[in-house]
Amino acid sequence: MRPGEAVAVSAACAFVASTALAQDADKACDSPVTPEIVDCLNGKAAQWDKRLNAAYQRTLKETEPKQREQLRTSQRLWMQYRDANCLYYALGEGTIARVDAADCMLRMTQERAKELGAGSEQK
Repeated sequence: MRPGEAVAVSAACAFVASTALAQDADKACDSPVTPEIVDCLNGKAAQWDKRLNAAYQRTLKETEPKQREQLRTSQRLWMQYRDANCLYYALGEGTIARVDAADCMLRMTQERAKELGAGSEQK
């Protein structure tokens, strides 16, 4: 394999892996067993958390210097809010509370990642 071909193959593999990750993150967690649903939701939240972290780092790097500290502050406060908000659901009654808390973490992380431009070509 020539050097240029190796780069093309590596890029294609990275694209396929990122596409598979995005498709997996969009699949429904439709097991009838609560622990499996919670594990599925937590796995998706972890995938979105990676996307969120990448979007945050990219946005931080591209932000004007006078706005960077405010972005850092808002991200820290957002994380505190997300965790406190999802804990509210976790403290609910029954096993559905675990599902609600995991779903909360997934939804909020996904929304923040999108807000910061995860997967966006413009950011």
